[in-house]
Amino acid sequence: MSDLRLALASLRRDLRAGELNLLLLALVLAVASLCSVAFLTDRIGRALDRDANQLLGGDLVITADHPVPPSFAQEARQHGLQIAETWLFSSMISTGEQAELAGVKAADPAYPLRGSLRVRDRMDGPERIVRGGPSRGEAWLDERLAGALGVGVGDQVGVGLLRLRVAEILSYEPDRGANFFSLAPRLLMNLGDVAASGLVQPGSRVTYRLHLAGDAAAVAHVEPSVKARLGRGESVESISNARPELRDMLDRAHRFLSLAALLAVVLSAVAVGLATRRFVLRHLDACAVMRCFGATQGFLLRLILTEFALLGVFAALLGTLLGLLLHLGLAAMLAKLIEAELPLPSVWPALQGGAASLILLIGFALPQLLRLGQVSTLRVLRREWASLETSGRLVWLAAAIGLAALMMWVAGDMKLGAWVTGGFAVAIAVYAACARVLIGVCARLRHFPGALGAGWRYGLAALGRRAAGATVQAVALSLGLTAMLLLSVGHSDLLDGWRHKLPADAPNRFVLNMQPDQLEPIRALFVAEKLPVPDLLPMIRGRLVAINDRPIAPQSFADSRAQRLVEREFNLSHSARLQAGNRVVAGAWHGNSKVPEFSVEQGIATSLALKVGDRLIFDVAGTRVEAPVTSLRALEWDSMRVNFFVIGSPAMLAGQPTSYITSFYLPPGHATFSASLTRAFPNLTVIDASAILGQLQQTMETLIGAVKLVFGFALLAGLVVMAAAMQSTHDERAHELALLRTLGARDAQLRRALLAEFLALGLVAGALGLLGAVGITWALATQVFSFGFQPSWLGLAAGGLAAAGAVVITGWAGTRKVMRAAPLDSLRALA
Repeated sequence: MSDLRLALASLRRDLRAGELNLLLLALVLAVASLCSVAFLTDRIGRALDRDANQLLGGDLVITADHPVPPSFAQEARQHGLQIAETWLFSSMISTGEQAELAGVKAADPAYPLRGSLRVRDRMDGPERIVRGGPSRGEAWLDERLAGALGVGVGDQVGVGLLRLRVAEILSYEPDRGANFFSLAPRLLMNLGDVAASGLVQPGSRVTYRLHLAGDAAAVAHVEPSVKARLGRGESVESISNARPELRDMLDRAHRFLSLAALLAVVLSAVAVGLATRRFVLRHLDACAVMRCFGATQGFLLRLILTEFALLGVFAALLGTLLGLLLHLGLAAMLAKLIEAELPLPSVWPALQGGAASLILLIGFALPQLLRLGQVSTLRVLRREWASLETSGRLVWLAAAIGLAALMMWVAGDMKLGAWVTGGFAVAIAVYAACARVLIGVCARLRHFPGALGAGWRYGLAALGRRAAGATVQAVALSLGLTAMLLLSVGHSDLLDGWRHKLPADAPNRFVLNMQPDQLEPIRALFVAEKLPVPDLLPMIRGRLVAINDRPIAPQSFADSRAQRLVEREFNLSHSARLQAGNRVVAGAWHGNSKVPEFSVEQGIATSLALKVGDRLIFDVAGTRVEAPVTSLRALEWDSMRVNFFVIGSPAMLAGQPTSYITSFYLPPGHATFSASLTRAFPNLTVIDASAILGQLQQTMETLIGAVKLVFGFALLAGLVVMAAAMQSTHDERAHELALLRTLGARDAQLRRALLAEFLALGLVAGALGLLGAVGITWALATQVFSFGFQPSWLGLAAGGLAAAGAVVITGWAGTRKVMRAAPLDSLRALA
């Protein structure tokens, strides 16, 4: 207990003296950034687990891209299970003058089997719970769709060939992805009205879902039987894998937020190491004096480790509390995307934050603190302690392994953790090598003829004398500046690159489900509107069943993308002309060949291991369609034009069930043209891509705002690294200045010397930080987002110079007090 009281007193004294401020701040930032992300993802994950059966609208759901075989429903009834059927597709919903794209759900009266629907009589009315969906002739619109169309309860809307009465305002449906993420507004209608609407035609994209619910034992018995009989395009969702697309999206968001937290942790680790080094150097004499008064090495070590353990506990508690508050802010920012009520967080995120604090202290403070316990009584008489500088190498190795393990744990993804850990290891090595060379070059500049002056020469010479310490400073500063430049300049270049990807007249409307007998009237509408007539491209749905006469199945491929491609139907097309945005990269375009040939997009060819000469066999509406691959194409997928994975020669797909698709640019002065199309042809689906892109951008901006909030911790950690790096040599620099002033150096000379040293250090760190930020931004742009990197070189250069200036200002501010103090006072304080 006496050791604990002494450690507490020592901790209070060091905190009041400011000895541990930066170290405490670095620990708190690391813990808070980790906990904020962990609390949010923990609550969302637990909400998904809690509401799994409601997210399905049942206990088991069979999903298919074709009508679900009746045998599944028969088996479910035999085991006493309830069943309900829903169809999901997109369609234009109109009022005559106004038309909006909506996600349509057609449900039978038994839906939903789990959970309940909530509706309103008016937009601002109270919610009420109902069981069962709309009756025949009725439609329920969600608030977004009703608001966009300007309709309320009692009005009528056009759904294909039908006019349905708006009976309710739909506020909640249990199995809709909008519990978390949704883009298109929703219309709920009765399944019995679909046939009369004319919306489901050959080639229409419809998701068919059969919901099952009942006794848990019966569900458990039926599930393996259903899985064993699944055909192509069929899958099963259960409580164990409810809403896999939501989990995938949340996993991606978690990895992105975790990446921001990892950046804060790595920078905090650097700051902890630098701050601890300064703490150790400033406490060597005190420890030596305590040894002279009889303190043993064991006692000193216990005292110091207890003090830092208390500091770690305090930082963990403070960081956890801050992370808890921040995650509430993140949840509020995402409130429009996360509509489900989230459960209270578990204790695991707090434990993760505590573990981070402990690992950072053990890994980056302990190796240096051990040196304090080994200080000799001779330190009082002799200043050197070189034998201790090389101690603890195994502890440093353990620290690196511990940090890597922490990053793997936080990332929740071995690949992401490995890339981040390896990337930082490479960055530190490159920065260290470059900094050592550049600092040596700067030091040699003092030999240039006397144009620099004595003060400047001394400053550069001092930088050369402290080459090892200056290199450590430069590396730390470079890491901090890289993060700051990436956050302040790099992300703007990424967004600008995305904006420049699309031309001003890029297609902003897509039209689907056009039937062969409607093509000429549709072209006539374009001519009447004085709009360029776009290419109306055929689209035939087919399933790839064999490659080179070898039957294939999802299990035939290890790649997950290849498995998904084989599982679903392809949209095939045929054309004699190579469409704009397509470029042949292998083989030769088939043109107007009368021989069956296929041209395949190179990305899908890579996923399926296809090459020119391979023979593909598709099942198209029960007909076997076979042809060799004669060309591979590179596509501009983000051109907003209609593109196809597989295009056949003109004659080979003739006579197959075909619908048509097109995209075109609709100028602002023709806003009513989409409504004219849907009035003339109610079966058409006109997608306003500009609206969808706007919604996507809105969602993206919301997520970016949340990520930036977490990246703010990395930015603060970068500032802490800068402060810790400049403080790491503060005492040594102050001692030199005091000696020089005692020997007669003028203040003007010393100011020039400091300016030379800080300017050289700032330019080295700024250059390395700038190059690092440019490299990372280029990698993200070209390798992740797949668009050309067009950086704002002026902005980057200004950012690099500002970063170098920040180093000079920070260093200068840290030495002002020494410059104002009397030389004798400085020597006494540092003696």
